[in-house]
Amino acid sequence: MAFYLVSAVPKHGRLEELGERLARAEFILLRPFGATLSASLKEARIRKDGVAVWEEEDYCAPPLAQERAAVLDDYFHDLRVEKVKQGEGWSKIEALPRLFPDA
Repeated sequence: MAFYLVSAVPKHGRLEELGERLARAEFILLRPFGATLSASLKEARIRKDGVAVWEEEDYCAPPLAQERAAVLDDYFHDLRVEKVKQGEGWSKIEALPRLFPDA
């Protein structure tokens, strides 16, 4: 298993829908990644430049391939990953405001 600090540019007008779907737990049953992806996106942060960031656990090569196909590419573009140790990504971004404050 690997951990990544993910950064991605939200697609215009799509974050509200993503937040609503997360609140309804729509992605939880996606196997094998739904629960982890949902938890990570609920805790995602937003940088001053408008880029969303979060830490994600993943087993795929290339990283996040299944997550991108099922969810992420619908809501984000210019997705980038940086390999980190577990918790290191969250430590780097914890002071940033939450992407979904009500999640």
